[in-house]
Amino acid sequence: MRPLGTVARYVLVEALRGGLAWLVLGCIGATLGIAAFVAQVAITETRELQAASAGALLRICAAFLIAAHVVASVAREASDRGLEFALALPISRTQYYLGRLTGFTACALLIATAFALPMLLWSPPASVAAWGILLAAETALVASMALFFSTILAHVAPALAATAGLYLLGRSIPAMQAIANGPLGENRESALGSAVDALALLLPRLDLATKTEWLLHGAPAAAEWLAALASLAIYFSLLAAAGLFDFSRRNL
Repeated sequence: MRPLGTVARYVLVEALRGGLAWLVLGCIGATLGIAAFVAQVAITETRELQAASAGALLRICAAFLIAAHVVASVAREASDRGLEFALALPISRTQYYLGRLTGFTACALLIATAFALPMLLWSPPASVAAWGILLAAETALVASMALFFSTILAHVAPALAATAGLYLLGRSIPAMQAIANGPLGENRESALGSAVDALALLLPRLDLATKTEWLLHGAPAAAEWLAALASLAIYFSLLAAAGLFDFSRRNL
């Protein structure tokens, strides 16, 4: 497994030299500035409004940063012919893909950790810990999505669009189900409702993860938290397996 660790380390070094850390700090600084602005305009429940706005913004920033970084890294590697050079070394395709995935997952975990720390200004440690761990899992899942789509698609824009589309669908599918099935459930047997329900089975339940209400009302129950974490882990594994299968059979 030594080649896998070497590839993962290379991914981390690339992220550091590419300025990802500065982008993370910039997002944190912008979030603190927005939270300070919210504190000036809020009339009541200032701390709660700051926590809600900061948590939502940091979650979006985490997903965008890791997706953009992964897609840009894969595209840069393809343009520099780095993939052909790497596979000419004594390393298997499986080790190479899993090494890249491990490195991007480590980047996701570091981003989530950095973004969770400012939330301690407004929420108790137990709530921040629960929120931060699920943010790390969610960000790692986005990294897996981005690596999968950037591997099977040839260009940056389609890969980013596919990653963003899958992420947004995973976030909004409960609302789509509620609309398709009708407010009182009278359209539950309709073709549209059935189609949306079938689509929901294929999507990650991102709506269950990294809930802002955890920051406001305390850590969730263990069963709820573990269910959300397990669903993200399962989808992460499926995307990793699908990406590895496609990468292993591709002609380079």
